[in-house]
Amino acid sequence: MTDTSSFVRHGPAEPLSPVVLSVPHAGREYPLPLRTALRVPLDHLKSLEDRHIDAVALAAHGGETLFVARLARAWIDLNRSEAERDPRVEEGVTGGQPQSAKLRSGLGLVPRRAGNSADIWRRRWSSDEVTARIRSDHRPYHAAVEAALKAARDRFGIAVLLDIHSMPPLTPAGKAPRIVFGDRFGRSASSRFLSRLEGVARASGVLAAANAPYSGGHVIERHAAPAEAIHAIQIEFDRALYLDPALDSPGRGMDFTSGLLRAMIDAIADEASPGAQAAE
Repeated sequence: MTDTSSFVRHGPAEPLSPVVLSVPHAGREYPLPLRTALRVPLDHLKSLEDRHIDAVALAAHGGETLFVARLARAWIDLNRSEAERDPRVEEGVTGGQPQSAKLRSGLGLVPRRAGNSADIWRRRWSSDEVTARIRSDHRPYHAAVEAALKAARDRFGIAVLLDIHSMPPLTPAGKAPRIVFGDRFGRSASSRFLSRLEGVARASGVLAAANAPYSGGHVIERHAAPAEAIHAIQIEFDRALYLDPALDSPGRGMDFTSGLLRAMIDAIADEASPGAQAAE
């Protein structure tokens, strides 16, 4: 395990599996400058967290390389590109560039809102402050993920990134998917990997969907390179699968959900095996 100020890397130095895991939104560390700049109670920022999905990933983890963010998403969002800087959050940023839907809604590189809260900050951050976070927290995370994927690809001939997230329960209850797989509508991974994940969900009796309402964010967009044998898929788990009824603390479904993720990891590793590739 390697512990940095912003994330923890689990797994040996040399990859044991073609599968690499990323958990970018589960961080629960809120630096003092963040807390002193808030205009809302700190508790309001929980809605930005993929609450305790890191516990699911850690319980499912075997020998794979696994990255878990420590710092809260409110500090800097690892699933946004460096370009998604909000002029309403950061001084010195102009609004002249095209903005993504997430940025327009207040969920840029440094989020402007949390849940139903209005603006969460007492003041705008300086460009120097945001740039410092990019250099110390955002870039090192992505550099580490990139290096792990290349190491896995070089050793196994292929690498697959599973980017693990959680989502609020979708509606209508009982009919909406409990898991959403995102592969950027087929652009970030071979369809055979998505098919294997859908098969695992189906066998478990959990309703799953692909690319709706989540098709994948910056992590898989940045790191996927199927033509270079690096594939990436985002997985969103319904928080009600593994949290308590208040969606705050680990609940009775934790073992089931971590077991489900373990089965997905095993299925992807099997699909990435030389025999499966030869049959493609």
